[in-house]
Amino acid sequence: MMRVVFMGTPDFAVAVLRRLVEDGWEVAAAYTQPDKPKNRGMKLVATPVKEYALTNNIPVYQPVSCRDDAVLAELRALEPDVIVVAAYGKLLPQALLDIPRTAIINVHSSLLPQYRGAAPINWAVLNGDRETGVTIQYMAAELDAGDILLAKKTEIGPEEDAGQLYGRLAELGGEAASEALALLERGEAPRVPQAYGPQYQYASMLSREMSPLDWSKPAHTLANQVKGLIPWPCASTDVAGVRWKVFRAHVGGETGREAGTILSADKAGVAVACGDGKALVITELQAGGGKRMAAADYLRGHPVSV
Repeated sequence: MMRVVFMGTPDFAVAVLRRLVEDGWEVAAAYTQPDKPKNRGMKLVATPVKEYALTNNIPVYQPVSCRDDAVLAELRALEPDVIVVAAYGKLLPQALLDIPRTAIINVHSSLLPQYRGAAPINWAVLNGDRETGVTIQYMAAELDAGDILLAKKTEIGPEEDAGQLYGRLAELGGEAASEALALLERGEAPRVPQAYGPQYQYASMLSREMSPLDWSKPAHTLANQVKGLIPWPCASTDVAGVRWKVFRAHVGGETGREAGTILSADKAGVAVACGDGKALVITELQAGGGKRMAAADYLRGHPVSV
């Protein structure tokens, strides 16, 4: 049985690590980001990977930098056959990439080379893609540029938002990582260089500037914007001087009204005319500093003029 060191930080990484543990791989240690202060009390909070690892008696390491000689020596002492990386959160130096006996592999949440970068799941939804997946790649010094070991595809549901897809891809990533380890152990793991296609797009980081809904755009584009910006930064719009975060919306029927016109506000939601002559119907929102709720519930206490 190969000796594995795992490197990851958020919930996505936990799903991968959990699958490796459940499949019986020997996880010698888990590397994750240092605890960070959160909330008003600025209390240090452990990463999801740290919490899971400690619960399962896996030693945890939280270096500030992976370029430190002492950190590299510590990792070498663990004598890993394979290092599995999943959303660790930092670029790894070549000196670290050279440590494992067999390979260092990364679980990436897109079908590489499409959507290299920080937010592949969100951009797949923002662009209205019908298919995505996970790729297990051999890590290289350049971001997400390593050769491909294997990839697994999945369809994106018509109403699936980025948060829901995140959870599914995390589980699929765990399945793929475990399968990759089995191939490496048997000496049967392929190594396929990435080939760029005409549709290649870099998955840049998200920002708050992406939030405002531009009603001159087509309704389906705005629906994808709502789904793609979940859980952060969320799509937004101003209605009667109140900023709404929009969590759920769908394309409605045809309308001959000017883009941005509020067509209806009732139990079905708030319908707004878009630039392509169709409506976007907002069904779930958060107004100002209030709670996230169904649009129909919000309208009971805050009528909106049509």
